[in-house]
Amino acid sequence: MWTAKDYQFMSRAIQLAKHGQYTCDPNPIVGCVITKNDSLISEGWHAVTGKPHAEINALNACENSIGSTMYVTLEPCSHHGRTPPCIGALVDAKLKKVIISMADPNPKVSGRGIRQLEELGIEIKQGLLESQARKLNIGFIKRMTSDLPYVRCKMAQSLDGATALANGVSKWITSFEARRDVHHLRAASSAILTSAETIVRDNPILNPRDLDFDFKEPIRVIVDRNLRISEKSRIFEYRGKIIIYTQVESDNHKKFRNHNVDIIYISKSDTWLNDVCKNMAKKYEVNEVLIESGATFSGAMIDAGLVDELVIYMAPKLFGNESLPLFKLKKINEIKDTMGCEYTDIRKIGKDLRLTMKLRK
Repeated sequence: MWTAKDYQFMSRAIQLAKHGQYTCDPNPIVGCVITKNDSLISEGWHAVTGKPHAEINALNACENSIGSTMYVTLEPCSHHGRTPPCIGALVDAKLKKVIISMADPNPKVSGRGIRQLEELGIEIKQGLLESQARKLNIGFIKRMTSDLPYVRCKMAQSLDGATALANGVSKWITSFEARRDVHHLRAASSAILTSAETIVRDNPILNPRDLDFDFKEPIRVIVDRNLRISEKSRIFEYRGKIIIYTQVESDNHKKFRNHNVDIIYISKSDTWLNDVCKNMAKKYEVNEVLIESGATFSGAMIDAGLVDELVIYMAPKLFGNESLPLFKLKKINEIKDTMGCEYTDIRKIGKDLRLTMKLRK
């Protein structure tokens, strides 16, 4: 069904899409190439939210698109969002064929762009390198299909599974290289999620920094049930949007009036953390969340079934049997009831290992 050239051109489109990894949120990242007579004649990608999509950028760079073939990682949009739909431009360009890696995951529009192009006489083929294309927008896909963000939990641990010594000291478990790598994770995230306990204990800023590329500032999100954190915490010293989720309805929020903070009240329930995540997805269009917190809150998110992926930086150090654990999880009495994980990536970062794994639910 697919030729070697097909794979070559779609692989190129997937690589191009990655140029928008840090600047397109909450939009999906998309790459596109245009070919004629099995030769690449133009390419483009979605570079910045609110700016032209990948297809438009590729067409704008193309001298003559008549009779050409377009390879694009995501179904061309058929609705008017931050930019006009791409369908009209593709028709005006007199393309012969459009090869699409995956359909739009938005159930309200999925397949509509494909049908419109077919009805207008453009040949459509889809499914080429779809699994790779889906990885590009794993958070966008989850938000579109479940109204929840894709949630990663980042932790640093010693070789014997500790996050701190018995006296609470934890700086620094991992190497400078590993800590720098975390800033890339932050920059690629829509939001960084933490707890009031972490703010009180560690007083972090939680922003990406010391990076040599442009990125969109992630929203910083604090779960603070009792609205107890201080307005003088370091997290408020840095520019950028902050959301605080609380179970308290009071005037305490006035102390944050000089900061760019939204205080969101969500009533107490057994699904409170799930409700927090749904609000992030629906109200703030959050695609990917990075949890940076301690064992208690991270464990609660895992127990609630809200964590999709773990990113564990493991240092070649031993902290001893009285050190603090990686996660505080609910008691499990049977091996068959343990939570399984699937390694998706293992690599060395400085002196440490970075273990990336999917949680099996």
